[in-house]
Amino acid sequence: MGKQGKVKISKIKRNNQTRTKLSKQGKLKTRRHRKIKKQVQKPNVTKPQHEEEEEESDHGEDMMAMVEEDDLTFLKKAISNKSYNLLKQIRFNETDESKQRRKGKKQKQEEDLEERYEKSTELGAEEAGKKLRMLLPVKTKDGFIETRVIEEDRKDNEDEEINGDSVYNNKENYQNGEINNSDEEIEMEFEIQDKINEKKDKVISTAELLACREEVLRSRRFKIGVLSSGLLENPELKSGNFKVLLELMEESNPEVYITVRKLATVSLLEVFKDLLPSYHITQFEQEGVRLKKETLQLQNYEAILLRSYKKYLQKLEKMASWLRQKKGDTRNISEREMQLGEIAVTCMCDLLVSHPYFNFAVNIANLLIPLMDNKRPNIRAAVASCISQIFKEDKRGELSLSIVRRINQYVKARGHSVHSEILSVLLSLRIKDVNLDKEREEEAKQKKLMTHKQRILALSKRERKKNKKLEQVEKEMLETKAEENKQNKEKVLTEITSIVFTIYFRVLKQAPNSKILSVTLEGLAKFAHCINLEFYQDLVNVLNRLMEEGNLGLREQLHCIQTVFIILSGQGSALNIDPYKFYYHLYKNLLNVNAGKNHANAEIIVQTLVQVLITRRKKVSQSRLIAFIKRIATLSLQLQHNGSLGILGVIKVVMQLGKAADILLDTDSTSGDGFYQPELEEPDYCNAHCTALWELAALQRHYHSVVQKLAKNIANGVPTSGEGSLTADIAKLSPEELFKEYDPAGVVFKPAVPVPKKAPAKKSSGRHYFAKNEFEVYLNSIYSKPLFNNEFVDFYTEIKAK
Repeated sequence: MGKQGKVKISKIKRNNQTRTKLSKQGKLKTRRHRKIKKQVQKPNVTKPQHEEEEEESDHGEDMMAMVEEDDLTFLKKAISNKSYNLLKQIRFNETDESKQRRKGKKQKQEEDLEERYEKSTELGAEEAGKKLRMLLPVKTKDGFIETRVIEEDRKDNEDEEINGDSVYNNKENYQNGEINNSDEEIEMEFEIQDKINEKKDKVISTAELLACREEVLRSRRFKIGVLSSGLLENPELKSGNFKVLLELMEESNPEVYITVRKLATVSLLEVFKDLLPSYHITQFEQEGVRLKKETLQLQNYEAILLRSYKKYLQKLEKMASWLRQKKGDTRNISEREMQLGEIAVTCMCDLLVSHPYFNFAVNIANLLIPLMDNKRPNIRAAVASCISQIFKEDKRGELSLSIVRRINQYVKARGHSVHSEILSVLLSLRIKDVNLDKEREEEAKQKKLMTHKQRILALSKRERKKNKKLEQVEKEMLETKAEENKQNKEKVLTEITSIVFTIYFRVLKQAPNSKILSVTLEGLAKFAHCINLEFYQDLVNVLNRLMEEGNLGLREQLHCIQTVFIILSGQGSALNIDPYKFYYHLYKNLLNVNAGKNHANAEIIVQTLVQVLITRRKKVSQSRLIAFIKRIATLSLQLQHNGSLGILGVIKVVMQLGKAADILLDTDSTSGDGFYQPELEEPDYCNAHCTALWELAALQRHYHSVVQKLAKNIANGVPTSGEGSLTADIAKLSPEELFKEYDPAGVVFKPAVPVPKKAPAKKSSGRHYFAKNEFEVYLNSIYSKPLFNNEFVDFYTEIKAK
């Protein structure tokens, strides 16, 4: 560390310090110890009188000889005209006071001259709202001295002074000079005066008009690029660029305003995605607290960033408002402005996904949720994708909770007349591990502890103090283990689950015929295990009533069936509910699914069959089990290969878990009583045990190799080794995994189709032999005769002759 120099202080201050020090030590003499000095009156000093000494040379001809002829003529002319202004500058007997006055007057004249010079340089630019500022001259290598001039926008500076929006406050005007925080000084004045406006009075061609537009557009692109790159390189120093880019979002030139606004909006999006921190910025003023220079600079930069981000979001909201025309709104919005609104929505979605924990995230989400009910499908899809991604990636759960609350309010306010996307996003919530019954148990425990708290109140002061310290220590231990954060997260997820089921139950009760019923039933099927046990009976009754009314489509019916069996497979297994009606509905709807338009329902069927035939296999009768296996084997013939694999996977697992289905592998069907009736919709009375799985013969010739192997394995009695056994990579997959693993939705065939082998060229059979010699003689006689004797042939004569 180098030795620091002494702080420079004034001479008067140092004398005062010395005087104070001496007075404290008692070394300073007071007035009464001082000797009285007699004041001696000074004699008056008379000012010397300047006597005019005349020299002989002044009266002689030598003086006249020293004056030039032109000057002499000028003097003579002045004397003849009685003009003595020249003699006013000659001063005799000048005092010090007059010298001081003359010096100040001369300095003032010089300052007035400088001001007049500066005003003369500024005169041409002031009319255009610009101000020229002269800089010091610069000497170049060639020896020339160049004068530099900088243009300043006088109007912008005045606005900043009036509004008080200067980028840095007085605290940031450091002693080493002001910080230059904008690229406006090096812009080279990009704001080109549009040649279109200059030539309004002239008739111009279309080509010239397009050329002018391209020139203006090129300058705007270059300006946006320079400002954006400056922000990314040094955001703290170039924070003033935010203001210019935000102004470009309101470009008013009618020829290029759409393109410029798009470019400025997208450029600011990329800038903010890179510059915004992952934490929440909290603004607070600490009066009377001195901060370091770096800390102060960081706080001011964050304030500028937050203010610019807020203005950016306000402009995006204004653009997006064009997409939400309310009743009575008579604005004529063009398609290009609609495209601007779509870009604004896309930008807000990207910002919410990339920075979900930054400031204004909840405001963005509240603005986007009504747009999921927009009449434009691309807007609904973009916002739904954004919200779904937030639900999947939100680790805290607070943003998800605010979004779910807003969805609940919106659906209720609209009377459930909304698009399905607004409820389909709820399927992306990660609430599968939440148990609402556990929350009720905790509430019961809290009630039991109320008496314990009352007993604590009766404790002595010393005991209460001790218990308080113990609670504080336990809380600190929980914080070290992150248990408090976990408990808070579970509480948030529980509240989310409660709101979601509130939405679903309200739709079932108040709007059973709405277009969001399908999404509601799908959500109930996915989160049915999270429902409280006391709601199971009522929910099953409501779903049964919906099925019997017959107003539901195929997918809605499958979701109802899936929901009921998920409920009965979990905690609802203890309920006294007979699901026979739902077995009947499932058996009836199986063959309505095919490889055509509704093949997407095959996944629901596979998931439901796993619940019905595998999870609840002990509660299914043998005749019902055999009937379902026979029907789903028939179903596998009309599905795509992944659907067939899922169905065959269910049959394989059922045959591995029991011997009840082995009767279907016996081709001798004469042992049973009656005949198989596949057209019956009652699984218990179709006599499925009187038939066999003839479908396996067709599936062994399937175009997919894995389907062939699985069908052969089932036909051989699902052996684990030997002939007909499966490889380990196929045998370990569950029915749902088989369905997803070989899904052709990605236009990929798995396993890959091998390259066809080249077929060998067939060898020629050699010379032909005639079976009858008479036919050979006849052909030779025909070939030996000429067809026509003459050069020119008359077809009419030849045909007539024959």
